Amino acid sequence: MAHNIKFSVLLSLYKGEKAQFFDEAMQSIYEQTLSPTEIVLVQDGPLNKDLYDVIESWKGRLNIVDVVIANNVGLGEALNQGLQHCSYELVARMDTDDIALPTRFEKQIAAFDLQNIDVCGSWISEFDHDPSTILSIRQVPEYHADITKFAKSKNPMNHPSVMFKKTTVVKCGGYQNVLYFEDYFLWLSLIKSGAILYNIPSPLVHMRAGLNQLSRRSGYLYFKREFNFFKKSYKSKLLPLGDVLKNMALRMPLRLLPKAIIAKIYSLLRN
Repeated sequence: MAHNIKFSVLLSLYKGEKAQFFDEAMQSIYEQTLSPTEIVLVQDGPLNKDLYDVIESWKGRLNIVDVVIANNVGLGEALNQGLQHCSYELVARMDTDDIALPTRFEKQIAAFDLQNIDVCGSWISEFDHDPSTILSIRQVPEYHADITKFAKSKNPMNHPSVMFKKTTVVKCGGYQNVLYFEDYFLWLSLIKSGAILYNIPSPLVHMRAGLNQLSRRSGYLYFKREFNFFKKSYKSKLLPLGDVLKNMALRMPLRLLPKAIIAKIYSLLRN
C-alpha cells in the first residue's frame, strides 16, 4: 500500500544558496527508493543564473512545480506559500543544501502507514564539507510523550527531515513569522493542538553544518530573535513561564559570546 501513496516535497530556495549544494540536494531526491510525485520549489525572491541553470537541468527528470515570489519573504512565509501549491496530503520538507539518504521517503511513508501520526521526522547526521565524514548525529526522541517533554527545552524535530500531513499543519496556522524559530514554534503549536509527532531513530538526512551554521546561531540579532520566540511561545500559551525563564537563562547568554570562543566550545563538544 505504502508504495502507491502520492506525496509532495517542499523546498525553498533563495539567491544566497550555492548551486552545487542545491544540485546535490536534488540528486539525493532523484536517487530515492520511493520517488515523490511532485517537488514544490519556492523561489524566494530573484535567484542567480547558476541556480536557475540547476532548476532547468532537473526539470526533465523530476516533476518540479515552480512557485515564484517576487521579493524575498523569508523561510516561514515562503514555506506557507509553497504549502498552498502542494497537491498531496503528505508533504516532505527538505533544505536545498542537505542530502536525503536513499530510503528516507520510503521509511517515512511506511511510518505513516503503520502508525497514527501527523508528523514524522528523523535523526540527522551533520557534516562540514564531505558528507561521508560525519561530525555528529543530532538525536531526537522517538515517541510523542518524550518529544513533548524534550520540546520544553530544545527543538524536538529536525526540520529538514520532517514529513507531515498538510491539513494538520494548515489547520494549526502553518509557519508563523518567528524568524529562525518557525519550525520550533510550529512543533509547539502542533503539540498543543493534539497532533501526534514521531521521529525515526536513525539519520535519514545528511545536514550541512559546521562553523558557518554556528555563526548564524550567534550574535545580538540571533539573541533578539530567540528572545522574541520565547516571548511569543509564552504569550501563545505554548510554554509555561518557568520553562521560558530557564531556557532564556541557559541558552541566551551563549549567543553573545565571541565567535572564536563559540567555535572552541563547538569543536570540544564535537570531539
